[in-house]
Amino acid sequence: MLGRTLREVSTALKQGHITPTELCQKCLSLIKKTKFLNAYITVSEEVALKQAEESEKRYKKGHSLGDLDGIPVAVKDNFSTSSIETTCASNMLKGYVPPYNATVVQKLLDKGAVLMGKTNLDEFAMGSGSTDGVFGPVKNPWSYSKQYREKRKQKAHGENEDSNWLITGGSSGGSAAAVAAFTCFAALGSDTGGSTRNPAAHCGVVGFKPSYGLVSRHGLIPLVNSMDVPGILTRCVDDAAIVLGMLAGHDPKDSTTIQDPVKPFTLPTSADVNKLCIGIPKEYLAPELSSEVRSFWSKAANLFESEGAKVIEVSLPHTSYSIVCYHVLCTSEVASNMARFDGLEYGHRCDINVSTEAMYAATRREGFNDVVRGRILSGNFFLLKENYENYFIKAQKVRRLIANDFVNVFNSGVDVLLTPTTLSEAVPYLEFIKEDNRTRSAQDDIFTQAVNMAGFLSCLQDCQQ
Repeated sequence: MLGRTLREVSTALKQGHITPTELCQKCLSLIKKTKFLNAYITVSEEVALKQAEESEKRYKKGHSLGDLDGIPVAVKDNFSTSSIETTCASNMLKGYVPPYNATVVQKLLDKGAVLMGKTNLDEFAMGSGSTDGVFGPVKNPWSYSKQYREKRKQKAHGENEDSNWLITGGSSGGSAAAVAAFTCFAALGSDTGGSTRNPAAHCGVVGFKPSYGLVSRHGLIPLVNSMDVPGILTRCVDDAAIVLGMLAGHDPKDSTTIQDPVKPFTLPTSADVNKLCIGIPKEYLAPELSSEVRSFWSKAANLFESEGAKVIEVSLPHTSYSIVCYHVLCTSEVASNMARFDGLEYGHRCDINVSTEAMYAATRREGFNDVVRGRILSGNFFLLKENYENYFIKAQKVRRLIANDFVNVFNSGVDVLLTPTTLSEAVPYLEFIKEDNRTRSAQDDIFTQAVNMAGFLSCLQDCQQ
């Protein structure tokens, strides 16, 4: 039952083949068995069982709330959850319990979803491996598959088995691992430059980044306000469409959400791609792209072409500037957003009381890791009066050029772009940490962060394992 899709399980619940409580207990049991993956920071067992019990009562009365009623879900630990600790995997927010739910969380609960817990991530979602959080790294469930174990034995002898595991990608690695390990049927991630799609690729699940403004950011602890988007992780595209249909729409608490009513999201029973024009960006043929990913990319394009789609090469000429542009804009907004964590209102506060300045400094030194502090320093540098025009303003201008590249391609008749998600398949943890966080993020987000700057949607259906 746990290996089925969300829609299949929803049907089983409606037909009485399993009850919400039984389903919840099965997921809780598997969460405990797979604790070594470190996918969850907080497991909300009591809350989940209570929600499942309420769902069961509705089913017995014939008052189901829809396809999500009784379905176990997980939420990345940078979304506010009422009465459940929200840490952002940081010492700064350890023990912080929000007084309200993020809009996307509330929408899931309103539809009867059962919240299994809060998932692990890079601290404040700053990373691409889910390895830099204060609660430790997340392990990819595929690391423990028979195929991978046999592959590792052939390649290396005498290595420590405990250190051979694969990264999940990040920063929503906990959510991706939770879905891949069958501990829930859908999970929320966040996506600023690829943080939902990257771990989806590495964990063999579907990752969807909605267009900016389609889904409310209210209650998502911000990293980069102008790029952050709640992401969806599921086991198939149909499931992602179901969840998106529940979450999309205007939110009066988020002025950036769209004003027009959102039509229901449904997938056709049969795909007709005869009239589809698919673009292949030539700039994405990066030298660092692994032969395996290149091969899958080519096979996907050939598959569409064999079904009647038109596949053409297109150009996004400002792609080479996107990583630098993203770094400037990202760190600038990070510096602004992280200023709120000063030890006065909420979160961690040091014991030093010599002066306000000393308290600020010590609190932030103790509360943030090196990665977060480094981005704050970079952002403040770019925002200095003498640097503002040369860095921040120029980056904003380049961002417009990058967005225009996409607009020009889509206006030329191209319906969708087909691109890789990452340069390579998931790598072992010990290999991943040889590079610093900034280098890793620049490499892993090369194909994904441009659409965040442009504000377009992006979906990944991948199984690179």
